[in-house]
Amino acid sequence: MCKLSASLLIATVFFWCTACGNRTGARRDSAQAVDTVTLNYTVEEALEWSRLFDRTSGWFGADGIFSIPLHGVDTPQSTKAGKTLLVFSDTMIGEIEDGELQPGSVMINNSVATLDGVVPDENRLQFFWGSDSMGKPMSVFVPKTPQAQPGEYFWLGDGFVNQELGNATYVFGYRIRHTDAAVFPFEEVGNVLIAIPAGSQPPYRDQRQMDTPFYFRDSTDSGNNGSFGAGIFVNTVAAGAPHPDGYVYVYGVRGPKKHVLVARVAPKDFERFTEWRFWDGADWNDDMYKAAPIANRASNELSVTPLPDGRYALVFQTDGIGATVGLRIGLSPAGPFGPIKELWDCPEVKQKGLFVYNAKAHFNLSEKGELLISYNVNSFDFLTDIQKTPTLYRPQFIRVKFE
Repeated sequence: MCKLSASLLIATVFFWCTACGNRTGARRDSAQAVDTVTLNYTVEEALEWSRLFDRTSGWFGADGIFSIPLHGVDTPQSTKAGKTLLVFSDTMIGEIEDGELQPGSVMINNSVATLDGVVPDENRLQFFWGSDSMGKPMSVFVPKTPQAQPGEYFWLGDGFVNQELGNATYVFGYRIRHTDAAVFPFEEVGNVLIAIPAGSQPPYRDQRQMDTPFYFRDSTDSGNNGSFGAGIFVNTVAAGAPHPDGYVYVYGVRGPKKHVLVARVAPKDFERFTEWRFWDGADWNDDMYKAAPIANRASNELSVTPLPDGRYALVFQTDGIGATVGLRIGLSPAGPFGPIKELWDCPEVKQKGLFVYNAKAHFNLSEKGELLISYNVNSFDFLTDIQKTPTLYRPQFIRVKFE
């Protein structure tokens, strides 16, 4: 009976992986191929990366931070001879002198930076934002789609360089508007795909914006809203994926339980939204509303990256704004994913009023056999605390080393 149960379990897992369109690699150990629990690793602060964003003039803080290798190859150290685009959401611009924030600082809703190479060297890092006719800082991306309304702004999701569509860079933008809520006074109202032509330079005057259908709005007001764009994994030969199946996997997060959903599409069809398919728990479905959770307790920004042994790491902030960076092991880009491993207890939460969120890995900036991971720091009383501690609003980094 025990042998039969074990056989059924293995058969079920392998069916899942096959149905997801991902073959197990010939080099993978058979026991490892069904193991979503065992992982040997150590974790340490990556202080050199955290210090890279310790700035006192111009850009001095932001959240978000997705990293996009601009040559399209997303493997460890792949941008040694290239550039990485970093995209941020809410961003602080101003001056800090003697540890004090000077008058005139402003917040814009998004910004970008480019890093030349993979070394955390401030001389290789350049920040960009827009400006109005008076020279006042502005966001790089401002909603201009047919569905956009006055007063809305973008927070940014993940992105990638699509080598099958003219090497354009695609970035998800969430249309956000203010609300009267006492806590977190904002809401998402739409999902937009931003296309940046190859060779375009910040602030990307030639960007294109497309309204997408990839936003869940719960008409019952139960908070079961959600959106796609929380993370992207390009599982193609051109991107350097170890077990390519030719698809781009786009992850979404929905509802108060932070359920993770996944869609996939061929790179050439990325703008053809009717060609997208959504994992429904058994197969790939053309109905977004039938998408089944592949994990929960995640964050609105996350990452999925290959592990050295052929499995996959889903990295996130546990429970959205929980105190720990979490990791789940998956058997394919669409799962199944195992239990949460608590990688790191973020020390910032020990300070009154601070919270942490949106952990994710930066694969092309990682060393081989490691994952470089960032998370964001914020305050429940932001306007007060940023005056007292203007250095709080910056990404922090850790490094996971696999044994």
